[in-house]
Amino acid sequence: MFRHQGKKRTLVHNLRIATVLSFVAGIVNVSGFLAFRQLTTNVTGHFALFINDVANFDFWKGTVYFLYIFSFFLGSFTSGFLTEKFGKNKELKIYVFPTIIEFFILIAIGFLSDSFVKGFPDLIVCALLFAMGLQNSFVTKISNAVVRTTHLTGLFTDLGIDVSHLFFPELHPDKEKLKENIKLRIYIIAFFFAGGLVGGLCYSKLNLKLKTLIVAALILLISLLLDKMRYNLIKAKRKHLQRRSSFS
Repeated sequence: MFRHQGKKRTLVHNLRIATVLSFVAGIVNVSGFLAFRQLTTNVTGHFALFINDVANFDFWKGTVYFLYIFSFFLGSFTSGFLTEKFGKNKELKIYVFPTIIEFFILIAIGFLSDSFVKGFPDLIVCALLFAMGLQNSFVTKISNAVVRTTHLTGLFTDLGIDVSHLFFPELHPDKEKLKENIKLRIYIIAFFFAGGLVGGLCYSKLNLKLKTLIVAALILLISLLLDKMRYNLIKAKRKHLQRRSSFS
């Protein structure tokens, strides 16, 4: 689900990566909000608050929201830069870099002491937004802008448009493609919700607090390992078939 890019990707590839990453984003979103009462997977609300503070000439207060926005941008830039820098090297798997960085950020925050969390809340929010910027950028890149996993506003907009197109088959004859798009968006929304639900239960009911982010990090790591194992199995199977055909 990570390896294929652009035209090589199928609906199955996109569904797999969408379910994993939207689930992770849901956990991060709820954990960040419960811990800091701030949005940690998108910057739409932060931008509105930043503009409000600037309009009221409260520039110092608005700086915090600007840093939130910039952190998400910086994460997206970092992911895009790494992808372009190492994308031509076929030996390197470009998706690994942003995923591993995100993994270590979530793990590190999960193991922070309570005193550090209370002392530097804005820094942690910036780190989470950076991680989500990384995730949103690389999944957008490898899926050719088909999959986005860190916020739902655009998804509900696209879903509404796609559903409306079902009522005009003469204008949108490719019904199968339309159904695939609807299915993908529903999967992302559903798993974002599921991730948020699991995150909320772990944070509040199990009292894991920010250690809930360790769950999200482990899901990322496991998905990478499983993807590697699946690739190796397919590769081994192909080699076996080639050997059998060469001897036959």
